[in-house]
Amino acid sequence: MSDTVVVGLDVGGTSTRATAVSLDGARLGTGRARGGNPTSHGADRAAAELLAALRTALAEVDPTRVRAGVIGLAGAGRLRADPEGRAAFDRAWAEAGLRCPYTVHGDALVAYASGTAAPDGTVLIAGTGAIAAQVHALRLDRVADGHGWLLGDAGSGFWLGREAVRRLLTDLDRAEAPGDLARRVLAELTGSTEVAARPRETAGAVVQAVTRRPPVDLARLAPLVVTAARQGEQAARAIIAEAAALLAESVSRIRPPGATDPVVLGGGLLTGDTQLATVVRAELARRWPAAPLRSAGDGAAAAAWLAARDLPEVTDPAALHARLVPPPA
Repeated sequence: MSDTVVVGLDVGGTSTRATAVSLDGARLGTGRARGGNPTSHGADRAAAELLAALRTALAEVDPTRVRAGVIGLAGAGRLRADPEGRAAFDRAWAEAGLRCPYTVHGDALVAYASGTAAPDGTVLIAGTGAIAAQVHALRLDRVADGHGWLLGDAGSGFWLGREAVRRLLTDLDRAEAPGDLARRVLAELTGSTEVAARPRETAGAVVQAVTRRPPVDLARLAPLVVTAARQGEQAARAIIAEAAALLAESVSRIRPPGATDPVVLGGGLLTGDTQLATVVRAELARRWPAAPLRSAGDGAAAAAWLAARDLPEVTDPAALHARLVPPPA
């Protein structure tokens, strides 16, 4: 089986990662490029980044050895429904020297597969946005949230940043001295922690600073909330607790009570050593005490496993997962 090679790609808004592995678990090459999500960057640029990551990953590999590939990205359904976008990806695949077929899966499924080989379970992702999905037979089944910053993404990085600004504005409306978190947010947005003699003027400056940038940029304030919560700041801890409850509620929309299959946590807010990850884990353990909780790991390796598992020579997908997908650090 060592002669058979599979390729996996984890395509995000900020980076594109590719890996080429043999079925005996040998990592033959990796590649990294800039963000390649066609929804964010357009199909042509996305395809160019895909090609750059593939070429690096295959630098020491004969592309004719590659038998299958999987591309994982957010908005996979939109790419599949866009003939021009899919044609751009087809061209990039061919220019990399690949002649095998490839499959496009949503990033939620790839995140799930990076944490477990179990065919059924749940994945909860919280980064800039937030989404929960039920997985059945390694296919996305029911999905909750992921509706974007305007209509959903409850508990996400955007949500944390927006709530922090709202609390700052509440302090200013009440003419109260901003707390520690509020001062950090004020400094980030205006460059100063000073409040004008008329707090309404400072509130106006905050609103202008927010509205001058794309709304989703509020997610850049999420680390301030996470840090303040870790340091014990009460307002930040309250925001984190509410975010955790909202994320758990999204899971409860699609996951049956008493389910014992695994839950995989993905996204920067739930895979790092953050207060939100700790609180979410506790809440999920309370609601589903018999369910294993896993962290998402290497998405490109998981995509490669998804590509390989249906090959006729693969008789034990779980054992293959153990070889191909390293456990999260």
